[in-house]
Amino acid sequence: MFRENHQHLQHGMFDGFLQLPKKAQKRLEDSWAGTFRREIMCRIDEKPFAVFYSDEPSRPNRPVNIMVGAEILKAGFGWSDEELYDHIQFDLQVRYALGLPDFGVMPFELRTLYYFRSHLSKHMQETG
Repeated sequence: MFRENHQHLQHGMFDGFLQLPKKAQKRLEDSWAGTFRREIMCRIDEKPFAVFYSDEPSRPNRPVNIMVGAEILKAGFGWSDEELYDHIQFDLQVRYALGLPDFGVMPFELRTLYYFRSHLSKHMQETG
């Protein structure tokens, strides 16, 4: 079941980034991570990816914009899949760039990213 992700558009009351001192929040917002979040992450249209998911009531998809954003960061920084996963788990700037406020939660497992790539590749081959 496809569901769009809008969590990155607004900071929550218990957002981990809001626990940073104001000066650090400003620095984070002014860094590459803030630019990525505003200029790329907030502009990823998830609707074209809805065809990958069932219309039947089921568990919702992992946030597509986070997976696409992660792939962009991976390519841009030249990371391996494992390096990407580590950066998502431990790097404050990467988490901010992807709109991941809860430091205790991973948005997806590596195998989810592999399945997503497989669906994307298959779809591109079929639709050409």
